[in-house]
Amino acid sequence: MLTNIVIVAALAATAAVMAWPRVYKNNLWRATVTPLASIIGSGFLILGPVLDHAYGKWAPAVMAGLCLAAWAFGGTIRFSIRLLDEGHQDGRAGTLLETASSWALAFAYFISVAYYLNLFGAFAVRIWGGGTHEGARLVTSAVLLLVLTVGWTRGFAALERMEQLSVSTKLAIIAALLAGLGVFFTGKAADGALVLNDGAAHGWAAVTLAFGLVVTVQGFETSRYLGDRYDASARIRAMRLAQIISGVIYLAYIGMMAYLFPADSVPVKETETIDMTARISSVLPVLLIVAALSAQFSAAIADTGGSGGLIRELTGGRIPHRVTYAAMVAAGLAMTWTLDIFAIVAYASRAFALYYAFQAALAALRARSTGRPFHAAAFAALALAGLAITLFGTPVE
Repeated sequence: MLTNIVIVAALAATAAVMAWPRVYKNNLWRATVTPLASIIGSGFLILGPVLDHAYGKWAPAVMAGLCLAAWAFGGTIRFSIRLLDEGHQDGRAGTLLETASSWALAFAYFISVAYYLNLFGAFAVRIWGGGTHEGARLVTSAVLLLVLTVGWTRGFAALERMEQLSVSTKLAIIAALLAGLGVFFTGKAADGALVLNDGAAHGWAAVTLAFGLVVTVQGFETSRYLGDRYDASARIRAMRLAQIISGVIYLAYIGMMAYLFPADSVPVKETETIDMTARISSVLPVLLIVAALSAQFSAAIADTGGSGGLIRELTGGRIPHRVTYAAMVAAGLAMTWTLDIFAIVAYASRAFALYYAFQAALAALRARSTGRPFHAAAFAALALAGLAITLFGTPVE
């Protein structure tokens, strides 16, 4: 009873803060919403059981590593935002890297939309009980076709306006989840009942598995493309704030979840978070399903629109939005019916890592051309790290 009261109180308090005009209308917060929506779009739904199973008591350290890697890659993009705002002009090599980077991002969006909507389908069928893989795939396919229909006939402008409401809903539910976890964790600690699991992944396999989870901390790069609405300073601050908030959420979540349940009681499946939180409170599973459906749909809409705009820009308008939407939905249907969700997660991670590698290489080139050798070396190292993730990232088994 106490846990449910704390959960509802945290939910109501956070929702009230999000609805407060001084927050809702704050320019920095509005700029933060887009990257934050992408970062927390799905990671908190799958990371708990995956990291607990693979890394056991070391799960918080791996989560910290993922957050630090995201912060470092974000640093390359923030460097470029600042430099371009100062009037920097790229040479031929820089222009080619920028173009390659944009194509990599557009391609990554194709995979991320499939990832988001497969997670949507998996959580949607849980409304009617356990659900099946076939049922989840049917739901995902229906939503993919809905996305195509809306994009083809009306565009996504109206749906994109839901983004801030969606983020507020997610943050309120995440606050409730953390509050419930906090009460449960404190009780377990007081009883001396916390567990220290041994992870199932070891050595190089553990490293490549972490590579395959990069997509769970991805999304900060969207600040790079908000130049028509916010100046460089606002975008840099918004990206930092989004990464700090998401990092705190992830570390608090994994820092408690990793020590609550024996490893043999936590099977690895995409909706296991529902079963784990059901042991904590009867309220949390319902809230998580609401958060999952809201988060995945809004993230898929954002990435679909983003890819359509990028490809239209890259081709000088020769490939219109509608063609991109149709190709994306076709690719999404193919992935839905041929891959499991963890394979899609790994492919999405590798695709975004390629984009980050290009951005880091571009930042290294810009740093060298402006007389910053230390920055150039650091960014070049990050480019190599991004390439390694692209080549070696593996899915959860």
